[in-house]
Amino acid sequence: MWEWYDWRRRVIHKAQPNAGHRALVALEDRIAAPGEGSFTLVTQNVDGLHDGAGSRNIVKLHGDIWLVRCTACGALERNKDVPLKELPPRCRCGAILRPGVVWFGEGLPTEKWELASQACARTRVMMVVGTSAVVYPAAGLAELALAARASSPSSTLSPRPWIAGPSGCCGDRRERSCLDFCEDSGFRIQAGADPES
Repeated sequence: MWEWYDWRRRVIHKAQPNAGHRALVALEDRIAAPGEGSFTLVTQNVDGLHDGAGSRNIVKLHGDIWLVRCTACGALERNKDVPLKELPPRCRCGAILRPGVVWFGEGLPTEKWELASQACARTRVMMVVGTSAVVYPAAGLAELALAARASSPSSTLSPRPWIAGPSGCCGDRRERSCLDFCEDSGFRIQAGADPES
């Protein structure tokens, strides 16, 4: 198992945030400006690219591949070693460490789920970006926002998009990028030099 995670960490280590990550940072900067409002990024990604782009208020539902947790004492620490120095990595207590990610069949961390649910329950606008929005429980967050009070239109920018707004959820077949959405919404975003990112 650790051989695969060591390989995956090597691949992720080479990756850089793309224009979509940077657009979300620009949106957060605009929305979370003093006196403007709050912005919460809820992600199922474990790669750390949102952190690398500069996002600040992140709820990582599926954990973080750069965290390791002790299988015995529960200690949690950040480990950015690429490659890992020892396989399997070990805790200071001597026990084996595991990746700080949610595995298939495990429940989402209660604290993270509560943070995500609370953010969705108080939101006025929700964008669902880069997901099929069909894997639960995370897919239910848009429905939670809508049921709570999301009254402004939002857009899902993905292969199977949804719009959560005053009239409910419906499919949106428009091919749009996060940058297009932000530009159309009046946000001017510097996406960087690589327009294909």
